[in-house]
Amino acid sequence: MKKLFLLLLPLIAASCGNNAGDNTNQPTDLKVMSFNVRYDNPEDSADNWQYRRDRVADAINFYNADIVGTQEVLYNQLEDLKARLPEYAMVGVGREDGKQLGEYAALWYKTSRFETVDSGNFWLSATPEVEGSLGWDGACVRIASWAILRDRDNGKELFALNTHLDHVGVEARRQGVTLILDRVNQLRAGRPAVVTGDFNSNPQSDVIAHITGEETPNHLTNTRTAAPLVYGPDWTYHDFGRLPYDKRELIDYVFITGPLSVKSYGILAETNGSGFLSDHCPVLVNMIWE
Repeated sequence: MKKLFLLLLPLIAASCGNNAGDNTNQPTDLKVMSFNVRYDNPEDSADNWQYRRDRVADAINFYNADIVGTQEVLYNQLEDLKARLPEYAMVGVGREDGKQLGEYAALWYKTSRFETVDSGNFWLSATPEVEGSLGWDGACVRIASWAILRDRDNGKELFALNTHLDHVGVEARRQGVTLILDRVNQLRAGRPAVVTGDFNSNPQSDVIAHITGEETPNHLTNTRTAAPLVYGPDWTYHDFGRLPYDKRELIDYVFITGPLSVKSYGILAETNGSGFLSDHCPVLVNMIWE
């Protein structure tokens, strides 16, 4: 009997090894958020960051997204969020100097789930590797921050990118998304990809049509249109509730490509206590990673 067990032992081990390997092919849930947190503007009065920072962090912690793309984050806000989001690590730099100056398009991920394989930044300009370079007719310097993330449980890898397009420059938005699509295709290298951001463009714009159009090489899928369940309003920007409803627009997005399917999509038009989280609503998407 002992001899028979020893003969069978390699087969048992191989069988166990195969089952473990098959784990990489098992579908898993993935939760992604895009959140323009509004920069720390002293003129915001009762909506200033010092009164909102706990609400913003509480929302991120409560919804427990695996990946969070945040926009308009100044360095002091970054430090506040780091202190309040201990389960997350961050990728990104200040857009003005590639260090700490100016807004970050900060990309956060749960460290219990992911480790960083690679990461970087590029500027939305004709010279994307030049730190602080202004793009085309843009009013502000714009940046994209990205990371290749490896799931600690199954070894699968995912590409994530977060950005904020210009609010004035029409050409800057058009050229910016073309650059983003090219870089996503190049950097993801066949991996599934998630792109979050404030695109300062409504769903009917040529910018969004270019991102999602089937005639566009390497186009992405808008998770809202792909979702079987959509929750919340059809707008994200509300200026702390001051904009009339008919003036509010959907300008914040989560796009995907690769073996990702959408379970549900929500725009979180909520307050915490008596105050809004930001002048934008967060977007939260529940997905299945095949």
